[in-house]
Amino acid sequence: MATARPVISISGEYVALGPLRRDLIPVYHAWISSLETSQYLSGGGSAPTLDEEIDWYERAIRLENEERFKMYALPEFHPIGTVNLHQINHRHRKANMGIMIGEPAMRGRGLGTEAVELIVDYGFNALNLYSIWLTTSEFNTAGRRAYAKAGFTEVGLRRQCLFQAGRFWDEIHMDILAEEFTASRLTKRLLTLEGDTVS
Repeated sequence: MATARPVISISGEYVALGPLRRDLIPVYHAWISSLETSQYLSGGGSAPTLDEEIDWYERAIRLENEERFKMYALPEFHPIGTVNLHQINHRHRKANMGIMIGEPAMRGRGLGTEAVELIVDYGFNALNLYSIWLTTSEFNTAGRRAYAKAGFTEVGLRRQCLFQAGRFWDEIHMDILAEEFTASRLTKRLLTLEGDTVS
């Protein structure tokens, strides 16, 4: 029996984003339990139990000022990771961005760059944000390249505040402003929808 197509919120050429799914909690758990994956996350190195992952999911879907999406590789809609905006502040029109590609075979193929572009597009053109920022590690060279390709600029660092693999590393701060974002797909679609409804 064919697998039903997941609910999709935003699609790119190679990646689509949709809501988190309860039935994929075991998949999330496998991803976050891998040190190869978790070393790049803020809570890197932890190995939660399945019950702890279920608790995380229950909290995550109820949190305010957060937008979390499942990431799918096209055209098969294979789940490969998550991407989110959190600490959303509508008064100051800003948010923090995070991404995790949980499937190792899907890294280094440009999918992360497109997923970042899609979530930034959503933040600027659906949520009316103006500034989106992120923090990453000095040793996350692939991630930093992907963020730069999506339009982020390195704006500062905290020196040697991360300990990994026997040494200290810098924490890198990057951001992007709405006027700097040039890869919008959502604007054209929203304008098309608006035009279709004008009598």
